[in-house]
Amino acid sequence: VSLQGGVDNEVSLTAYITIALLEIPLPVTHSVVRNALFCLETAAGEKENHVYTKALMAYAFALAGKEEKRKALLASLEREAVKKEGSVHWQRPGKEPEVALPYYRTRAPSAEVEMTSYVLLAHLTKQLAPSQEELSFGALIAKWISAQQNPNGGFSSTQ
Repeated sequence: VSLQGGVDNEVSLTAYITIALLEIPLPVTHSVVRNALFCLETAAGEKENHVYTKALMAYAFALAGKEEKRKALLASLEREAVKKEGSVHWQRPGKEPEVALPYYRTRAPSAEVEMTSYVLLAHLTKQLAPSQEELSFGALIAKWISAQQNPNGGFSSTQ
């Protein structure tokens, strides 16, 4: 479950597998990919999708070249974004607010770094080059991700 960003459902698992197949790359016309995308398209219409699941689906649709689905999910994700200190990220619903301690910078849980990274990938992966607006928004996301690095330049997990 920790490798699924704390989301344990079939849609997230389907999105992971679809992403892997498209990154091979298998063509979107391959029957397995086509069936997986159909499943994700059906799930994307549901209102109660977890923000992590939406991030995965947005990237899967970006890889598949399904621009309208990608844009719809990114619009939904943007409404749930946490925008502060000149950066943008996503966090799990119901998460306790971080407490600022003097001389100590808290880092987000690895699942949130992963989720935010998938949103960045979805923003920048498309058939045509990303627009200036997408690049600017992507820079705000990248700023937050880079702030999560540990002193050695890595992250808290391999996710």
